[in-house]
Amino acid sequence: MLRDLRNFARLWAIGRTLARHDALFLLNIHPAGAFVARICGLIWRPSKAVKAMRPGLRLAMALADLGPTFIKFGQALSTRADLLGDEVAADLSELQDRLSPFPFKDAKAAIETDFAKPITAIYQSFEETPVAAASIAQVHFAVTTEGEAVAVKVLRPGVKLAFVRDIDLMFWMAEKAERYAPKLRRLKPMGVVETFAESVNLEMDLRFEAAAAQELKEDFASSPIFYVPSIDWQRTSERILTMERVAGIRVDDRAAVTAAGVDPVRVVKNAAEIFFRMVFDHGFFHADMHPGNLFVTPQGTVIAMDFGIMGRVDSETQKTLGEMLLGFLTRDYKLVANVHIRAGFVPSEKDVDMFAQACRSIAEPILGKPIAEISIAKLLGQLFRVTETFNMQAQPQLLLLQKSMLLAEGVGRNLAPEVNMWELARPLIEGWMRARLGPEGRTMDAVADTINTLRTLPRVIARIEAITADMEQGGLRLHPDSARAILGGTAERRHGQRWLFWAPWVLTAILGAALILN
Repeated sequence: MLRDLRNFARLWAIGRTLARHDALFLLNIHPAGAFVARICGLIWRPSKAVKAMRPGLRLAMALADLGPTFIKFGQALSTRADLLGDEVAADLSELQDRLSPFPFKDAKAAIETDFAKPITAIYQSFEETPVAAASIAQVHFAVTTEGEAVAVKVLRPGVKLAFVRDIDLMFWMAEKAERYAPKLRRLKPMGVVETFAESVNLEMDLRFEAAAAQELKEDFASSPIFYVPSIDWQRTSERILTMERVAGIRVDDRAAVTAAGVDPVRVVKNAAEIFFRMVFDHGFFHADMHPGNLFVTPQGTVIAMDFGIMGRVDSETQKTLGEMLLGFLTRDYKLVANVHIRAGFVPSEKDVDMFAQACRSIAEPILGKPIAEISIAKLLGQLFRVTETFNMQAQPQLLLLQKSMLLAEGVGRNLAPEVNMWELARPLIEGWMRARLGPEGRTMDAVADTINTLRTLPRVIARIEAITADMEQGGLRLHPDSARAILGGTAERRHGQRWLFWAPWVLTAILGAALILN
């Protein structure tokens, strides 16, 4: 009851904040949302000064007031000019790294508390004014006592409590949705919130971010087109992250990129390759690739920042995604449909040819077209209708990847709208699929499966040794109910179950022979 009241109060506060900023227009995408917007607009009327502001600025101010969870939502929207328009997207971009900073005294207190020494003993100099302030943390430039130029990220005070409140609200709303709206269960709202909560929990500890940055740096150690700053582990803690200071042009500043002599199309092509290599070569990818986290050097190298939200893809999912992408890019919609069904994304009883036809209806309007000519709003609307018709189940484990693809595409749209970055990645996908699904790839998969099986042998042997020791000390002891279940039943069942007695000895003999032969 108390939880219901608390979350109703939070929803009330959200509605009030959006209404007072005249920022309820986002809700108009759905009839139910439009109805809520009208009600809130009647209860809380914005001032004339607020109404005179641009819509994007009003929305940005509302999301900033609502806290870090909503700021992150605004950051994602800022890359989607195709959904909201150029002006709104430009205003929302202020949420990427230009929020109001918190006082230097709070940053200094966090540093000195975490390292148990004065800030002057850690850094030779420390700039009090932050160079960037975002939803989770802000960044200061500093110089270490060894004379190294670094960037220091400091977690915002109270940010954990703010996320805990909003995540509880999300879980509460997901529970209500699954209980009272059965049609939404296929979207797995609880799984979606759980995925978001896991990523946020990791983001609240900057040591995890440091570890992610170092892993990604090692993955791309020999890459000439992608760079990850080095981590200063001696000056990194739960609330403090110190890394190498780097410089570059914001990836969404097309004019500055062009003025530096860098071809924007080349940058988009590099970004497509980087994203592909992350997902398909390493299975570890940056999941927050908004323009505030990506920079370009005069040499065309892409520099990444902010590694708090990362995603992983296992080898089986890589293969599934690779086949899907290749099917779409080669217009083999039967392959796309079969892959969806084989992966369990679509129920097996659905007609393959019908689903292939639905996939064609999604892909044909966009394949080969530059991003600027594609309406993602219409595409998403069509996609949602298809998923509902075929009872497609949401895949919470792929949410970060889907979000990353949308952000990456948004970056490409801003920098070089005349090209389609996924078409640029087609040769990479085709080459990867040939290597993965060809004879060599199948052999490597078989070797990997064998190695994984062999890794389990020590545990199996240890278990057999334990069972053997038990039998030597007093025989194999079974619960009476288990013994009756094994010995009971018809003669045919008893005959069919005799393997239960012999299996441990047969397995022991096989493993013993294998060990002797080795």
